Amino acid sequence: MFTEAAPAKLNLSLAVTGRRADGFHELVSLVASLELADRLDFTPGGPWRLTCDDPALPIDGSNLVLKAAAAYARVRPDVVPGHFHLTKKVPSGAGLGGGSSDAAAALRILDRTMAEPSGLDPLEELAAEIGSDCPYFVRGQAAIMRGRGERLERVPVAAATALKGRRVLVAKPPFGVPTPEAYALLAKTKAYAEAAAVEAALAEWLAQPQRDPSSLGNTLADPVFAKYLALPAALDALVRNPGIVFRMTGSGSACFAFPGEGTVAEAIRGALVQQWGPGTWFCDTRISA
Repeated sequence: MFTEAAPAKLNLSLAVTGRRADGFHELVSLVASLELADRLDFTPGGPWRLTCDDPALPIDGSNLVLKAAAAYARVRPDVVPGHFHLTKKVPSGAGLGGGSSDAAAALRILDRTMAEPSGLDPLEELAAEIGSDCPYFVRGQAAIMRGRGERLERVPVAAATALKGRRVLVAKPPFGVPTPEAYALLAKTKAYAEAAAVEAALAEWLAQPQRDPSSLGNTLADPVFAKYLALPAALDALVRNPGIVFRMTGSGSACFAFPGEGTVAEAIRGALVQQWGPGTWFCDTRISA
């Protein structure tokens, strides 16, 4: 059996600078992986199939794990099919990239089964066919995403060092925000970020990466918050008491904050449950890469 971790990611910043002719949006985003991760196991032999410990997750051909397997088999027809089993820890509909990370984990696993692996560069190219976030997860190292997410630039060593190991609280209300909806809400407002200003602010942060990168902002937050009022209501309450700043990651609905090492996470979780109800998901984790 082969096993790979499929980590969640945070969009520590997300600037959407415009809409392309092909319908995708241009973005600039600082991303990093979390210790929070799904687990994907693969046993070669038999037809392609997927099982999962989360009964709510589709396990047919619509799942990105099986889409990744099909894509890999197309370019490497000698790969041996088999059985994937997915253990979910990353919530769906959160903007944490769980499905894309699972797909990238499938590509890495299948490549490990080969006598002559393709290597990570070809896997990144293949991952771009599966989804915009997938190329990032092939390596899962802190990076700047550009284009629709397929153009990756590793952050400098100083920035990677400043991020790695940093404690982060991640919370998700009982509802998700579909990614296409978040971008459609932004498209209605046309409140896109100015690319030159975004790049300048990012360069300034890279020069002083000890600062909170979430202060760089998220272009999707305002249009999403305007529709999903429970998000800003809860986050504003947390700023007032206990004085912690959460910001939305990706297309939402998950939000994150960098607490002090002495911050009691249970108090924050309790405050969020008061706002969002018992279906609130909460995680105290760290940036892994």
